[in-house]
Amino acid sequence: MIALRILGGIFTVAFFVLAFVRYRRRQISRLNLIISWLISLVVLVLAIAPSLFNPLFEVFNFEQGSGERLTAVLLFAVLVLFGLVIRMQSEADTSERSIRLLVESLGQADFDWDAAERFPQGERIVVISPAYNEAENVGAVIEAMPKEIDGHHVLPIVIDDHSDDGTADTARAAGALAASLPIRRGGGLALRVGYDIALRLGADIIVTIDADGQHQPEELPTLVRPIIDGAADHVNGSRMLGDFERESLIRHMGVHFFSRIVTLLTGQRVTDISSGYRATRADTLRKLILEQDQFWTSEVTIEALRQHARVVEVPVTFLTRRGGVSKKPKSLRYGWNFSKAIVKTWLR
Repeated sequence: MIALRILGGIFTVAFFVLAFVRYRRRQISRLNLIISWLISLVVLVLAIAPSLFNPLFEVFNFEQGSGERLTAVLLFAVLVLFGLVIRMQSEADTSERSIRLLVESLGQADFDWDAAERFPQGERIVVISPAYNEAENVGAVIEAMPKEIDGHHVLPIVIDDHSDDGTADTARAAGALAASLPIRRGGGLALRVGYDIALRLGADIIVTIDADGQHQPEELPTLVRPIIDGAADHVNGSRMLGDFERESLIRHMGVHFFSRIVTLLTGQRVTDISSGYRATRADTLRKLILEQDQFWTSEVTIEALRQHARVVEVPVTFLTRRGGVSKKPKSLRYGWNFSKAIVKTWLR
């Protein structure tokens, strides 16, 4: 027990000094410094003169030498630690949300609003392409898009996720409108910026399409047809119902696995939950709660089902990447994070 008290005293003194040094360097606030010092003081008193706490132990009838007092101290320490963890999580969540809102606001402010006024008025299909370092591919994707579908003007928008290869400039040169995010935050946040812009532009239908050439812009009429006909609120382009060039056996098995999981969770058959090629009615999109910055492809469809939207799938063609390097992480890490995104969305 003596050795434990000595070790606790040494640790407390080190913690006390470290808190002061971090405060002087402006790494923690004065409040955090006070909390750190109070915890250090309690632990130091326990290490040097534990008998000072005897009156408190006696109030709860904790007998000396029975181990009850040590158990009480450990329980108290766990409760304090739990409270500090909750406080830290709350501050982290608040900071994360503030950063997210700031990046989204800056992204919208960077959009080509003046150029958007020159596009034809009337019914619009806004096609959003979140892109990171896709200058090699994005131009061909934009140029292949139809200009009009059943009287709806097609307006392509590229949300550049802080690329360093001129993706936004390439997109503008190909005829798209663009916005660049000040820092890289992931395709999900870029997508939300695009959604907000599309709604402000008065879009009737909002489509998402990858900027790497895997999705076929020529298939846009097939994708939006159920919405135009009034048969659906959200349409998912499925390679499993259509055709695809397989890149990886593990990824292919993952598409089947996660689609079955979502089918079980939502009660509606989904064949390609990881597809980023989809279309959503504007009125439906306004109801969706979207929070994922990354691994977002499942979120929109699950959220649409949660809002009781009419969700259908149509066959589309997926090709392998035309050029450049894939931004997706390794298969196991991708699968783990994709799983978390599905669970988080379903548990809302």
